[in-house]
Amino acid sequence: MPRINKINRRKFLEYFTACTCGLGIASCSTAPITDRRQLKLIPESTLNRQAAQLYENVKKKFKLSDDKKKLEEIKLIGSRIEYAVSKYFNSVDEKDPTRNFRWEYILIDNDKIKNAWCMPGGKIAIYTGILKVTKNKHGLASVMGHEIAHAVAKHSIERASRALLLNVGTQIADIASGGAISRTSRTTGVDVAGMLRTFGIDNPFGRKQETEADYLGLIFSSLAGYDIRETIKVWERMKESLKGEERPEWMSTHPSSDKRIANLKKWIPEIIVEYPPIKKT
Repeated sequence: MPRINKINRRKFLEYFTACTCGLGIASCSTAPITDRRQLKLIPESTLNRQAAQLYENVKKKFKLSDDKKKLEEIKLIGSRIEYAVSKYFNSVDEKDPTRNFRWEYILIDNDKIKNAWCMPGGKIAIYTGILKVTKNKHGLASVMGHEIAHAVAKHSIERASRALLLNVGTQIADIASGGAISRTSRTTGVDVAGMLRTFGIDNPFGRKQETEADYLGLIFSSLAGYDIRETIKVWERMKESLKGEERPEWMSTHPSSDKRIANLKKWIPEIIVEYPPIKKT
């Protein structure tokens, strides 16, 4: 009987790994402009639908700002970036990654949080706290361009797909090791598999996406007619606001402020030349 179980387990791993690899190869695509290879196992429509539901919950749960003037500025910047992104991809005969988006913008009244995000499908939130860092429309456009870039590059789909494979892979590894991973976690109280995923895979992978969003965000903001040189000042102000509280880069999903600023200084001159503003007709 032990011999039969061992054979069954090995065969199961062989078949399952073969199927998983085949699925991964079949689901590979590339990010727009950068052509970085991506894994997409989850339909975009599924995440867009879930994001829209979550966005509605956010609007109910959090206090929204009554600063209508600032919200209108956010919507104006967003509409210019929307238009520029669609026009650009049409001009190079590529499918517009935002063709299924239903754009929406909210301003959350929270001065303590210096953040902004864009859910799949174009659902965007800006926290009032980030406005102290952006300072002006060009700074705000740089932040919004970055967040919109995450959605345009389908980073949420990529991360969800990767998480799906990681969860399956961890279970397979646990079976192959005879439950060693599970036993270690139970004995020590430490999530060994979780630590491996976080520090060995998720964080470096997250930094890759963040760097890509920095680059694409500059392009989209430039195409929309904003002064992307302000982006450097935004990150200098962000660094100052953190006052040495940044986590070490190896523990973070984001590049350090210094690394970001260095990248921006390198990219901006060429992007200004290669991606000039698209005039709205």
